[in-house]
Amino acid sequence: MKKKYYITTPVYYVNSKPHIGHSYTQIACDTLARFIKQLGRDEVFFMTGTDEHGEKIEKAAVESGLKEGQEQKFVDGIVPVFKDLWTKLNIKYDYFIRTTDDYHIKTVQNFLDRLYRQGKIYKKLYKGWFCTPCETFWTSTQSPDGICPDCKRPLEKLDESNYFLKTSEHQKWLIDYIDKNPDFIQPDFRKNEILGFLKNEELMDLCITRPKSRMSWGIEVPFDKDYVTYVWFDALINYVSGAGYPHDMERFSKTWPAEVHVIGKDIIRHHAVFWPIMLRSLEIELPKSIYAHGWWVIKGEKMSKSKGNVIDPIDIISRFGVDPFRYFLLREVQFGSDGAFSEEALVARYNSDLANDIGNLLSRSLTMAEKYFDGHVPDVSNINIVNTRAEEIKARAIRSVSEMEKLIPKLDFTTALANIWEVIALANKFIEDSKPWVMAKEGRRDELALVIYTLLEALRIVSIEVYSIMPETSEKMLAQLGMDKADGLNLANAKIWGSLPKGMKVNKSQSLFPRILVKPQ
Repeated sequence: MKKKYYITTPVYYVNSKPHIGHSYTQIACDTLARFIKQLGRDEVFFMTGTDEHGEKIEKAAVESGLKEGQEQKFVDGIVPVFKDLWTKLNIKYDYFIRTTDDYHIKTVQNFLDRLYRQGKIYKKLYKGWFCTPCETFWTSTQSPDGICPDCKRPLEKLDESNYFLKTSEHQKWLIDYIDKNPDFIQPDFRKNEILGFLKNEELMDLCITRPKSRMSWGIEVPFDKDYVTYVWFDALINYVSGAGYPHDMERFSKTWPAEVHVIGKDIIRHHAVFWPIMLRSLEIELPKSIYAHGWWVIKGEKMSKSKGNVIDPIDIISRFGVDPFRYFLLREVQFGSDGAFSEEALVARYNSDLANDIGNLLSRSLTMAEKYFDGHVPDVSNINIVNTRAEEIKARAIRSVSEMEKLIPKLDFTTALANIWEVIALANKFIEDSKPWVMAKEGRRDELALVIYTLLEALRIVSIEVYSIMPETSEKMLAQLGMDKADGLNLANAKIWGSLPKGMKVNKSQSLFPRILVKPQ
């Protein structure tokens, strides 16, 4: 029954505006979704959204000047900020879910009710630590000093009755499942991290409610009106409620399971431990994979509002452009590892890779086509010259497409881009070594035609390959090469050397990436 290729981001917490960490996840998922469509699969379902319940939202609403009970007004004001940023970053999601949506609330209550009727939820007195900023419970063993192991803030001591999901009984099953499905948690070192936790620590049953007397901003528990749902239990269910469960089971059967949940490394335990157990408890199939990427750090520290080192993506793209920002995040560091963000690094990558390499190659190639062939793609159909350097570029360009087909679905953007830039480097060196201006001066017309055609055809393939990462750049390149994007973006077209029509008029325009000469602010 399944037809859709389902990709998700986390639902982002709306207690403050988004930063580049949120952008990183979005750009990665958008790139994957665009790429899968380039492979010819139109039925991609890319879902993102916002997480709008919990104690942090309650506090943020009050701190913003709203009265108690006006949390909905607060989140209604923050959500458009996220949507506006995704528009500015050229993120083409298929569906936006909010955890305050009526159908999601009903799905969470359906989950709770079914689990409760099956005896998988019980009530007991909870005594232990709780971290409000992380929305996470900790045992005394995990935090003997009362400090959150994650955010290093002081924990709150709780002593209250709550409802718990029986998770501990699934510990052995989950270990076996992860061992038997090596691609379930990625990258491998994150899988090993989760296995280390499961094999060395006793899994505690999950507290899934809050008493209304302490916190009222949440989804009401259907079998006990004095409680609301724990925000993480609520948020995780978005992946199935947004796919149609249980209100549209026909759509759900065509969409679920998700091919990949892309998340930040700080929330991997919720996704790789509690979420699989929640699904198994109701006999729902598990997602195919969970991929946890790293953090962007500033001067060695994780970005956080409290430290005052949060980078505003709007500011970055207003000064450097959307595509350079997208390119930098996916090229600078291996997806899955932490990366150091600085404007100096962004400018260096911009000037080197974008201005000097791809931008310069396009400009020089089109200039020579205009100068030597009156702005047309030369006809090489009857030229029998063998140019080993041209053949090398042809082979490397075609091979880079096949490599990309394997790498992008694995979220290995860095290697895929490095392979594309090998083609660009070969083409730039081809100009220097071949010296087309000398060929023109000496009247070696056929050799010159082969060189210019090789450069333009390599650029056509590169323009298709960079589309998922830099969509605007790709479309500008295709337009300057004289091609309609509707005809050229399918990746299958990049595998066929010689697809650039002879005689086509090229349309050289302004530079793709004008070199940045001033120092970053």
